[in-house]
Amino acid sequence: MTPAQDPFYIVKDEIQDSISQIDKVQDTFHQWKQTPENTGEYVHLTKELLTSCESIQWQVDELEKAISVAERDPAYYGLNEGEIGRRRSWTSLARNQVFSVRRNVEAGRQKILVGNSTNPSESIRSKKHISQDNDEFIASESDQQMLLIKRQDEELDALSASVQRIGGVGLTIHDELAGQEKLLGELSLDMETTSNRLDFVQKRVAMVMKKASWKGQIMMIAFLVILFIILFVLVFLT
Repeated sequence: MTPAQDPFYIVKDEIQDSISQIDKVQDTFHQWKQTPENTGEYVHLTKELLTSCESIQWQVDELEKAISVAERDPAYYGLNEGEIGRRRSWTSLARNQVFSVRRNVEAGRQKILVGNSTNPSESIRSKKHISQDNDEFIASESDQQMLLIKRQDEELDALSASVQRIGGVGLTIHDELAGQEKLLGELSLDMETTSNRLDFVQKRVAMVMKKASWKGQIMMIAFLVILFIILFVLVFLT
């Protein structure tokens, strides 16, 4: 019997990649430790770390639920005890790493809150610095947004110019096709007129041949042969 689809990978496919998320949190935590306290960047990194930790904890919980489902009947999912143990170890390690980061970040945030409450004047200065850093951060983000909008406008202008060029080429092709269609119409009319005239001549010749006697027909044929020879000589031999 083919093993059933592993619930661990079903859940893993439905959520974000926890490994890359943990690596990103570790990098952000290292940056957070090197950032001075009471700055806008410090506050921003603190919020980002706490949000990321909550997200990873939820993902780890979902993966542990999937492991518990597979653990009830490993053979049904084509697993063994060693593989389940490795998955348990990985989720436990991930949970401990996230817990350590979150504990340190919350302790740092609590330290700032306590320091601000025990030193009002320092708290006022810190708030001013935080407000200034926040204003600088907002201004930087605004400049980036304006630059992005400017680039998008330039791309739209280039696209509009391309569309106009394509439209001009399309109009030129349309005019050319219209001219050719007109020429074909005139040629068709000329061919129809020539065909009508040829039919008329053929009918007149048939009437003349019908009215003439056999001697007259022979004389007419002889006349036409002589006329053909004369024309041939005039055209090709002179």
